Amino acid sequence: MNLSVWQLPLAAIIVVIPLFALTWAVGRRFRNYGLVDAVWSFTFTPVAGIYVAWGPGWPARRTLLGLFVAAWSLRLGWHLMRRVIFHHPIEDSRYSELRTRWADRADIRMLGFFLLQGVLVVVLSLPFLIAAADSHPAFRSVELAALGLGILSLIGEGLADAQLARSKRDGDLVCQRGLWAWSRHPNYFFEWMVWVAFALFATTAPWGWLAWLAPALMGHFLVNVTGIPLTEELAVRRKGDAYRRYQQSTSAFVPWFGKES
Repeated sequence: MNLSVWQLPLAAIIVVIPLFALTWAVGRRFRNYGLVDAVWSFTFTPVAGIYVAWGPGWPARRTLLGLFVAAWSLRLGWHLMRRVIFHHPIEDSRYSELRTRWADRADIRMLGFFLLQGVLVVVLSLPFLIAAADSHPAFRSVELAALGLGILSLIGEGLADAQLARSKRDGDLVCQRGLWAWSRHPNYFFEWMVWVAFALFATTAPWGWLAWLAPALMGHFLVNVTGIPLTEELAVRRKGDAYRRYQQSTSAFVPWFGKES
């Protein structure tokens, strides 16, 4: 059974919204709203699975798409879930900061935030929907290039995460090893590049230009909203002048040559 292009996101919403409401309830029960990051990452796998299983496009493309998305989603989700498990009951500092800012209305505002994350999953899954609806019966060179870019980006993101974890174990105040000497947030950069790869994979399909909405939104969130700004505000508060020097000498997002502080 195949669903229409308009029915597929509706099916995704029906799955996603209850899942994020349940995540909010669990986070509230254990006073650790950082759980949403892991669930957000994991949720792209079932959403892509809906599109792969019931999309009207070429089956081989849908299968490759599902594997591509699951490789990214499950790796990132497990990485974030381990952080929640091993640091429980300590909540991620970003969510502790929001809890403080929102005060007595923190729980109800967090519910809205969680549900918005669910809607965002479906919006950001637009490249998956477009690719899963593409009936062209062969892989295009652009799609294979996108897959290669995605693999390289996954390797870069995993390496950045491993280097940061090693730095924390070694007691570094500021991580400046490996990729972190070239960018203050290489994990965010390679995460964004994964989304560029998703958009590129869908770009030759009908309406493929719409897929670029996903990396545009993700880049905005990472650079201007909940990614770099809040992370760096908290880093300066905890690490002081050491982090300010790091800011002066190292690119914020795109890996680039350092400069003298």
